[in-house]
Amino acid sequence: MRFVPHKSAEQQAVLSVHRVRTELVACRVGLINQLRGLLAEFGIAIAKGRYTLRHHIGVALDDPRLPLLAREVLHGVNARIRALDADILAYDRRLDAMVRHSDAMQRIVAVLGVGPITASAIVGSVGDAKLFRNGRQFAAWLGLVPRQFSTGGKTVLGRITKQGDVYLRTLLIHGARSALMTLSRRTDRLSAWAAALIARRGFKKACVAMAAKNAQVIWALLAKGDTVRINHLAPPLQAAAA
Repeated sequence: MRFVPHKSAEQQAVLSVHRVRTELVACRVGLINQLRGLLAEFGIAIAKGRYTLRHHIGVALDDPRLPLLAREVLHGVNARIRALDADILAYDRRLDAMVRHSDAMQRIVAVLGVGPITASAIVGSVGDAKLFRNGRQFAAWLGLVPRQFSTGGKTVLGRITKQGDVYLRTLLIHGARSALMTLSRRTDRLSAWAAALIARRGFKKACVAMAAKNAQVIWALLAKGDTVRINHLAPPLQAAAA
């Protein structure tokens, strides 16, 4: 395992935004689950999903099956969720501004499946990518390479190691998932590779494989100042990534 040096004050400042935002997101998820659970106790079901809840919550809170006291309490919970939405959006806009003013972040945000949140988190966590010999070592630091076992003189690959920074690994995998869900809109070589991988190994493993590929591309961008091959660039109207 390779360790990076102590982070600068500027890097710590960037990561402080991520830590506060992550805590707010966790609070919002908890309140949404609580609201759905309390409504279910009165026979009012809302499907999973933040946007689904936002769409149906008005009708649900006006349901005559809700006693007045429960309605008042649940309105309060919904108000806290909306306040968290506003707070999280403010942090997202702050991260967007950071990306616009950082050459390194702008280079890697062009990678398909990498958005402002991921780009700022990586630059905030890794000061000098040249500390890693190559992209595979960087991917290994993120826990995105498979474990290796030797048996009978043969090397067998297992599951990914899941070592290193959980937050960065999660962002890269979620971003890869977002990109793979839009495969039908693209016909480039990367999309063809991803489609074949999904057919051969399944969607979840393809997400991890693309996250590892993106990690190696990001290393080249940060360590060598390379430009991304066109197959890794996100089109201007690409679905938002993490």
